[in-house]
This record gives sequence, C-alpha cells and structure tokens, in this order.
Amino acid sequence: MSYDRLEMVKESFEKKAIPANVPSKKPSEYFGELVFDRDKMRKYLDSKTLSSLINCIDKTESLDLKTADAVAKGIKEWALEHGVTHVTHWFQPLTEGTAEKHDSLIDYDGKGGVIETFDGSSLVQQEPDASSFPSGGIRETFEARGYTAWDPTSPVFIMGDTLCIPTVFISYTGEALDYKTPFKKALKAVSDAAVPICRLFDPSVSKVYSYLGWEQEYFLVDEILYSARPDLMITGRTLMGHMSSKNQQLDDHYFGAIPTRVAEFMKDLEISGHKLGIPIKTRHNEVAPNQFELAPIYGEANLSNDQNQIVMNLMRQLARKHGFVVLLHEKPFDGVNGSGKHNNWSLGTDTGTSLLAPGKDSKGNLQFVTFFVNVLAAVQKYNGLLKASIASATNAHRLGANEAPPAIVSAFLGRTMTKVLHKLLEVPSGTPIEIAGKQGKRVGLVEIPEIFVDNTDRNRTSPFAFTGNRFEFRAVGSSANCAGALTTLNAAVASQLKAFKKEVDGRMEVGSPMEIAVMDSLKPLISSVIDTVCFDGNGYSDEWKEEAGKRGLDVETSVPKMFSRFTLPQSIEMFTSTGVYSEKELVARNEVKLETYIKKVQIEARVMGRMAINHVIPAAVQYETSLLKEIALRKDIFGEVREDSTETVLVGKISCLIEDVRSKVEAMKEARKKANAVEDIYCKALAYQDIADSLPGIRRPIDKLEEIVDNRLWPLPKYRELLFIS
Repeated sequence: MSYDRLEMVKESFEKKAIPANVPSKKPSEYFGELVFDRDKMRKYLDSKTLSSLINCIDKTESLDLKTADAVAKGIKEWALEHGVTHVTHWFQPLTEGTAEKHDSLIDYDGKGGVIETFDGSSLVQQEPDASSFPSGGIRETFEARGYTAWDPTSPVFIMGDTLCIPTVFISYTGEALDYKTPFKKALKAVSDAAVPICRLFDPSVSKVYSYLGWEQEYFLVDEILYSARPDLMITGRTLMGHMSSKNQQLDDHYFGAIPTRVAEFMKDLEISGHKLGIPIKTRHNEVAPNQFELAPIYGEANLSNDQNQIVMNLMRQLARKHGFVVLLHEKPFDGVNGSGKHNNWSLGTDTGTSLLAPGKDSKGNLQFVTFFVNVLAAVQKYNGLLKASIASATNAHRLGANEAPPAIVSAFLGRTMTKVLHKLLEVPSGTPIEIAGKQGKRVGLVEIPEIFVDNTDRNRTSPFAFTGNRFEFRAVGSSANCAGALTTLNAAVASQLKAFKKEVDGRMEVGSPMEIAVMDSLKPLISSVIDTVCFDGNGYSDEWKEEAGKRGLDVETSVPKMFSRFTLPQSIEMFTSTGVYSEKELVARNEVKLETYIKKVQIEARVMGRMAINHVIPAAVQYETSLLKEIALRKDIFGEVREDSTETVLVGKISCLIEDVRSKVEAMKEARKKANAVEDIYCKALAYQDIADSLPGIRRPIDKLEEIVDNRLWPLPKYRELLFIS
C-alpha cells in the first residue's frame, strides 16, 4: 500500500499536459454553433413559425401543436446536420444536478425499416419516471407519473450525439419537482411587481428582467490521487488529512501563472462552452492551491442558470480528459479557502435601463434609489429565509471560514451609498438626486459620484454586497443550483415591491406628487435598513455576531433550523402571494432539504468510520509494531531501553491516539443508530447535526497520527500531494 501511494504521487507529477482541441476559427466564428439560437431559427423556420416562436419567448404567448410541429421540423433538420441520433428533455430535479433520459430519433417507416422522426409533441412534453426523484412526499414510490415541459426561453442545444431540450419538471398533480419551475415563477413575479413602479418613471416599460452573473470556483485534483482517497470519491471532500506546511499563507497562488495542465483544461472548457453559446470570459487561479475560477458575461437569469448547470457538467467530463477530477464541494480541504459561486444579481427593463445603476437625470436616480432601497428592505424582512436558501450540509463547512461570508445575511453598501442614504433622510422629499459633475451644486442636492462603480469597495466578509450596479450574493455555494437562492431573492423582492407600490399609491391618492410620494415611502425603509441589515465592517468578528443578534438579524448556525424558515407563516404568505410556491410545495421541499442533509451527513459518518478502522488504524498499528520490534531488539542487545527513548515515546503516543480514534468511532456509530431510530425528520436532522459536529473530533487524532506514522506506511495521499500536483 505504501509503495502504491508513493508511486501514485510520482505518476501524478510525471503527467504531461494534453493539448486542448483548439479550432482554427476565432471564438466569434464558432460561438453558439451547437445552440438553436435566433440565427438558427431564422435559417430553419418559416417566417410565420419564427414569428410565433419569438412571441412565445419574448411575450410568453402560447404555441399551438401545429406551430410546435413546424418548430420541431426545423430543429430536427439542424440537429441531423450535426450527427444527432438521440433526444432528451434536460431538467433540474431536486438532486442538485441535472437529469436526462435519451430516446433515439428512429421509428418504424412502415416498410420494414426505420426513419428519423421528431415532432411537436416530442418537443413540448415527455413523461419521465418521477417516482425515484426527491419529492418530499408529493409523490409516493408507486406513483410514477411526472411530466417534463419545454422551456422555449432557454434554447435547445446539442451535447455529443444528443439533442437537449431544457424543460421544467412537474408531478402528475401539478406541483413543481425541480428548480426551474419556481425560478421562472419568481422571475415573472419580480417583473410583475417591478413594472408598475417603473411606469411611474417611464410609461413605456412592459417587462423587467432579472440578470445573473455567476462566478464558479472549483478545485482540481489529480485523478490518480483522487482514486486513492475514498472520502473524496464518495463525499467530495477530505474527511481527514493534516494541513500542509505550505498552503495559501504566502498568497502566491492567487492570480498567479496558470499551470500548463490546468490551462489546457480551461481552454477545452471555454471552447466547449462557447460552442454551446455560453460566454465564458474570465479564468484565473483562486486563493487556495489548486483552486480556480471561471465566470461568464452577465446574462438573463434563467438562461444564465441553465448555462451554469451545463458548465458544471462539462467541467466534470473534460477534467477527466486532462487527468483531473473537478471538486465542486464547498470545502474539500480543511484550513484553506472553500469554493463559492458568487451570484451577481440585478434588474433591468425591456427599454434597456438598469434599475440598480444611477440614471441619466434626477428622475432616473430616484428610480435607482427606489429599487436599491427596496432590495435592502427585502433582505432585511426575509433575512433568515435568504440564509436558508443557501444553507446545505456542504456549504455549512465553508460559511464563516477563510474568506467566505459568515452565516449572517447583511448587506455591504460602501461609503458612497451609505452617505447617499443618510443624506436622503436629511433633505426634504422631492430634493433632486443628481450625478456629481453633471451640473452645478445647489443647497440640498443629493449627489452620487459620477465614477460610481469605482466608489464602491468590496467586502469579502459580506454575504450580500453592493458592487456598483448590482448586488453580489456571495454566500451561494459552489455546488449549488443558483436557482435555489435566486428564487427566494426574486420572490422576496417582488413581495417588497408590491407592498411599496401600494404605499406609494396611497400617498398619491391623497394628492402627493409622484416624486414626493415615492420619497416619503422610501424614508421609513431607509431608516430601518441602515439600522439593521446594512453593515460594512468585518463580518468575521465576534462583536458583529453579537451586534447582529441585537439588530434582529437571523444568527442561527444550525442548518436544519435554518431550513425551518421556509415553512414559517411569513414565508408561506410571501411565496404563495407571489405565486412562486404553494404551501404544499414548500413543505415538500423542506422535507427534501432535511432528507438530503441527513443522507449527506450519514454518508460522511460511514466513510469516516470505515476509513478510520480500515485505513488509518492498520497503518498506525503496523508502524507501532515495527517500533515495538525495534524496542525488543534493543532490549535483547543492550539489556534495557530508556523510557524516554524516541521509540518508546512514539509507541505511547500512537497507542493513545489509536484508542482515541477507535473509541470516538464507536461512539459515533452508536449515535448513528439512535439517530436512525428517530421518526420525525426534523428531529432526525438535528440528531445528525450532532453527528456532523462530532466528526472533527475523530479527525484530530487521525491527523496527529499522520504526522507520526512512517510516511512510507501512510495509506492515503496527503494534503501536500493533493494540493501541489499541477
């Protein structure tokens, strides 16, 4: 075993970079070639069908079956030209991944042969088995029927030989069983709530879009070493392993030169993404060794989220080609940075106006302040719920550690906007809000600096930071589906905007001019958010945790208890009134979250126990035995061995550590038995949280043994090998 491990390390260092398959064309020439985008629509669809499909996408008009057949005919022609043989409805169940069932395009031709067929009914709807996907009790095991339905707003694409159709996934009884369905409802809700407010400033606005720019962090490890770590293979993180002498303390990896093997992987990933219409733009080394990041150009939220799911699948596939395994776990290595997926979120109108950026005049600036403050008010009101939306068994290891934001949702504004808000409270309602430098100053003017983005610093400890023209929801985990957090955020903002519009309408009905009615409605919100959710300081400090509690922010750190926020009366009312979730769906999804939490901790506990007994203790006993033989040999030759001799001291330490590991593993197993006997799922999750909290106690003596046991005998690749191989 020791020889095998050292040979694996040697082989990993000897790996050579595999050149990426770089096309001879420029990216702009092959971008989107595997996507049935609007250029393909214009080429393969007749004008009537094209017009109907564009209206369906842009204006949410329905498609009749005849039009769907015509769309399917054009898609089939395009797909066959690319060698497609199969079709699948591609959806996002509550498994934290994607799902697909491939059907061949062939059918009998009635003459003893087969032909390729694809019609509107196959495009619009399929019926995958719903019984084995998480449903939270909505579907019994014997109730298998579920439906996938085409989402025309996210274009059809080709992966390999398969035509992939993005779809929603619902049960036979109509409840959502996926991430996309409620996400699309939340996007509609925020648009419906925002448009009436926008029309106070610009009557031509008819739709508001939610935008998403995700930043995907990830680790790469050598495939050879990964295969020798059962914990990495099964749980996605290292459950044991002593910190390397050198890790990220020199800050020499961040933005450093990208290792050759990694660069070739990144090239392949970018090329594949560009062909699928994904505008991957940024790549760089992250802070921790072997940690990296990629990010696309900002995009419409539903499409951008689908693209993130595609990219995560591509990463897993292409990493293997280059001898890597990609780790999307939020905390795969203890003692170094974990991986997040910062969600840069904003709102914009169909007239091209960004609602979270200053306007061109005083009226536009008032509109900006209106949406800016209402977002903050939503974060304040639904503080615990937003935290629950990013909570998971895996993200719990990352939050509050090594540059990740803490498990308290606060908003960072920066000095510029903080000053603006304070000044808005001081001046009379109706005071113009202008961009500094655009016109001369006058008494009472509220100014926003012209170079606005550069006047907003960054706060790495803020979960929800304003960064100039958007908010960065930094608490979302690397492996998460962005739709989970953004469904809650958009629904919360929609609810707040509806309440705000009602308040403004009431003031206008009694004679207040629009600008004064808006500002009079904003001032109480500004005063409230400044005193509660706005915080620009160090989110890691103990003082902030105490202060946050005093401000009324949610300071809960228990993941199962965070989940309970979804089924509070306030949450149920918000989600149902915006049409995003029914109460039944909320209860079911909470059950899925609890089940997933229990299973993930259960798996980790099993792996930890088995590795401790089957890997660690045998290696420690083998080294202990060799030391005892050395002591016995010395005693035979010299007649005695000093009690403080190196061998004797080491034997004593090893013996104590082995017993510590064994006893803690046995205690953990007993705790698992008791937890498994608990019937109530919430109480069971709390019992498993106690088990999760016990795992570091098992790890500590194991990591001490790793420092003592002969390196040639240690059976698992160490951090110094896993983190420095590229």
